[in-house]
Amino acid sequence: MATPDWEAIESAYRAGSLSIRAIGEKYGVSHVGINKRANKEGWQRDLTDKVKSATKAKVSKSVTSAGYQKEVVTDEDIIEQASDEAVAVVLAHRQGLAAWRGITNKLRLFLEDAEITEDNHASMSRSITAGVDAQIKVIKAEREAYNIDSGEKNSSTDTLSDLMDSLSKG
Repeated sequence: MATPDWEAIESAYRAGSLSIRAIGEKYGVSHVGINKRANKEGWQRDLTDKVKSATKAKVSKSVTSAGYQKEVVTDEDIIEQASDEAVAVVLAHRQGLAAWRGITNKLRLFLEDAEITEDNHASMSRSITAGVDAQIKVIKAEREAYNIDSGEKNSSTDTLSDLMDSLSKG
């Protein structure tokens, strides 16, 4: 039989978070043996209140499994949590916009290579207009996502969009 880890047993005893029987089961020692050793060496279960207090403080800072946060201690904690969530949203938007940029570029490349004939010029015109509109929207969204222009209108893309609209109607 292995020698009990009396140091760990003493720590568990003094912490007071487990019953003496539970400590005995955990370390393979009888509760009577633990009590004898504790009395002989003068162990005190004096840390119980401190452990409870520390546990309560940690729980109040932690998110429970249901997702509710009991208490956020400081403004910094609130700011940190909110900014982490905002960063995740912005980065996801940027990834999505990069994917859309790739799609609009594929459409542009396809249309560059496509032959415009008398039979397909109407559908090609609609495709070109749709491609330009998609590209303009992606550019605008990317500029917003990357804080470029600070919300100012980009007159060149607006003019290009207006020009394409007028070409498709005329």
